Amino acid sequence: MSAKRTKSPARELLFGDLWEFDPAPESANPYIDPRYGLFINGKFGAPKSRKYFDSINPGNEEKLTEIALAGEADVNAAYEAAAAAFTPWSKLPGAERGKYLYRIARLLQDRSREFAVAETIDGGKPIKESRDFDLPMAAAHFFYHAGWADKLDYVTPGRTLAPLGVVGQVIPWNFPLLMLAWKIAPALATGNTVVLKPAETTSITALKFATILRDAGLPPGVVNIVTGAGETGKAVVTHPLAAKVAFTGSTAVGKWIQHAIAGSGKKLTLELGGKAANIVFDDAPLDQAVEGIVNGIFFNQGHVCCAGSRLLVQESIADAVVSKLKIRLRSLRVGDPLDKNTDIGAINSKQQLEKIQGLVESGVSEGAELYQPSCSLPKKGFYFPPTLFSEVSQSHRIANEEIFGPVLSIMTFRTPSEAIEKANNTPYGLSAGIWSDKGSRVLKMASELRAGVVWANTFNKFDPTSPFGGFKESGFGREGGKQGLLEYSNLI
Repeated sequence: MSAKRTKSPARELLFGDLWEFDPAPESANPYIDPRYGLFINGKFGAPKSRKYFDSINPGNEEKLTEIALAGEADVNAAYEAAAAAFTPWSKLPGAERGKYLYRIARLLQDRSREFAVAETIDGGKPIKESRDFDLPMAAAHFFYHAGWADKLDYVTPGRTLAPLGVVGQVIPWNFPLLMLAWKIAPALATGNTVVLKPAETTSITALKFATILRDAGLPPGVVNIVTGAGETGKAVVTHPLAAKVAFTGSTAVGKWIQHAIAGSGKKLTLELGGKAANIVFDDAPLDQAVEGIVNGIFFNQGHVCCAGSRLLVQESIADAVVSKLKIRLRSLRVGDPLDKNTDIGAINSKQQLEKIQGLVESGVSEGAELYQPSCSLPKKGFYFPPTLFSEVSQSHRIANEEIFGPVLSIMTFRTPSEAIEKANNTPYGLSAGIWSDKGSRVLKMASELRAGVVWANTFNKFDPTSPFGGFKESGFGREGGKQGLLEYSNLI
């Protein structure tokens, strides 16, 4: 006869104001130039329009540098350079292409501290995330794909992988350098050349990456980087020389791209929005689950497509989980992204902050219960406190729309079938999390969740060997692993 499992109430250690963290700012020099041109055919040059736009530090709203605004003529020049470089690059033995990728990976490692600081001040994420996740993972993708470059005949035995040609790539602002690595590394390993456009609010590390390409001796034209906003991205996507388009960003823009290139014969991969369910059962290790929940939604201020923004908790443990979460939130530190003690940095832009604020206001007006810990936000910069909503129903906007910020919506369920129904009740299908001690339950749930990535008793774990991508309005195609190589190849 088994004893009934009981949950002890969450307790909080209170020290008043006796202990306070001393500031621990990262002091490495990010080496940001006062102005950046376009990187085309192995050289930096001024845009033909002679127009530039400012890049702003979201942590303090100060100007960092000026970025070139590429027009159609500049994008055309980039594609022509990539097209000219394609034949010699694609005919290079795979082992030789791999050497370039290895050099890029090692140079990223050598300059990781510099790049981490640049990524943080340009995007607003905490320095410990840039330092411990973004840079190591970006280098890992180049190392991984360098290893594949001379082994492409083994990806699909009996078939040969042939490169596509020139690839147009558009990346988002939440993981600028990592998304660049996700896209450039497999494209080069399979023999393609690239025209890449970074997000207009976070172009600095992509342009700094161009100096790594030069130091690695990459042949001119193999990778070209053009900067700008929506019109520049449109020119990259619709250019007639593009054999493939790879886009990571919003679902709305992804739909437009799919419509714009329909019938063109271009290959397409889309990694779009998400509204992931993080599902906690009554037999889960609660303290471990709470850490996973916090990591799932507050990592990078919630600026993550696969963020666990919907928490589904089994009804019998809901009070205990919410109580533990509130205590945990009170220990999160919001502030200067360059401070090594900071857990939640700056929202990427004023526009994104206003979107988050609007959706939170809708949650309050629709009757959800708001909780935000007491914390002092910096007077300058774009900041938002970690936020929980309980008493959330499926009809609330905060349960349906992607907030892309540090906001968690909490709902309850009674049975596994109800959890599956609620988790799948979304137009998105990028990721999900399951917390349970029962392996059979985890496997059953994973097989019925309509999500491209399902984590078990963890969240936000990534590896370049594992394919990543979604279903439904979260896009299609995969990045990483052997599946990602196939997205940049023709099988013959």
